[in-house]
Amino acid sequence: MRVLITLLRKEFLQIFRNRMMLPIIFVVPVIQMVVLVYAASLEMKNIEMVVVDDSHSDASWRLISHFEGSAYFQVKGSLLSFIKAEDMLLSDGADVILHFPADFEEQLINTGATDLQLAVNAINATEAGLINAYCNQVINDYNQQIRSEWFGMDATGRMAQMEISTAYWYNPLLDYKIYMLSGILVIVVTLIGMFLTALNLVREKELGTAEQMNVTPMKKFHFILAKLLPFLLIGLFELTLGLLIGRLLFDLPIRGSLFLLFGMATAFLVVALGIGLLLSTISNTQQQMMFVAFFFFITFILMSGVFTPAESMPEWARKINLVNPLAYFMKAIRMILLKGSSFHDVAREFYSLLVYGTLVLSLAIFNYRKTS
Repeated sequence: MRVLITLLRKEFLQIFRNRMMLPIIFVVPVIQMVVLVYAASLEMKNIEMVVVDDSHSDASWRLISHFEGSAYFQVKGSLLSFIKAEDMLLSDGADVILHFPADFEEQLINTGATDLQLAVNAINATEAGLINAYCNQVINDYNQQIRSEWFGMDATGRMAQMEISTAYWYNPLLDYKIYMLSGILVIVVTLIGMFLTALNLVREKELGTAEQMNVTPMKKFHFILAKLLPFLLIGLFELTLGLLIGRLLFDLPIRGSLFLLFGMATAFLVVALGIGLLLSTISNTQQQMMFVAFFFFITFILMSGVFTPAESMPEWARKINLVNPLAYFMKAIRMILLKGSSFHDVAREFYSLLVYGTLVLSLAIFNYRKTS
């Protein structure tokens, strides 16, 4: 333990003496969170809808058929309880709920007007706006068709209209900045965990100090832990800083457990640190490492869902995305912060990151022993 503490002290001194690392740790994250947070997604496909049909009428069935025939929607099924539909919305199993009241058809026939409820997942304000627009388009088409067949024109020569009640869940003001900020936090934590870890280890190679450390009686795992633990702590610090900035500048909601959030972040950082260590073992210079890391970093970011919904990707891309650690953490951090999801809702992402981290870190340590 004394050896490890000594090495950790040496690593922290080395990090804070490095003029290149200090701006990356303290300046770059702030700029990213203030500037990049204004990016937004502008396209929506594969909208997952669940139906709660309390009417069980021909009129409700025809409207459901309109949604099933749309190229933008995937009707996942009909539920008997609105509470169960809410649970699907909470666990990210659906994007929108279409709710028919029990007297849907009766009101439409007797009074010429009826109510219809849409409950939209509004974590991503742009996505929610698109979902609402697409839903209204389908409903208006159905409205015109059924009015023409049943009632024709009203007394003023205009089509009678349904009253649509829309609820934007989790983001009632449709503020896309809180959605983007949570994604930028993932980028910042990845930058610290992956890039700085790899840069630090490769720099040791270039200076020759790594070889000097390897010939000492110090155990190898002491050296590895001393290299990884500082960046694990720095990554958690960056997450804390990002949450503080988001809360103060963008009124970022924190509806879930911070303990759960930092647990997910720790599991993700283990993966990022392992990838950084692995990249350092196959690179001899910092330039080589940057080129390799840039390829993986950009690919992971673009496929993670930070800018556009990952569900809109083709099926083959979604299968490839199963090996993208950023996709797991991106989904989990938004569910925890914006929805208030519990561990049960993000258990799949948590265990996936644990398995991923164990494999990649083991491979990195094995490869480091082989090459150093």
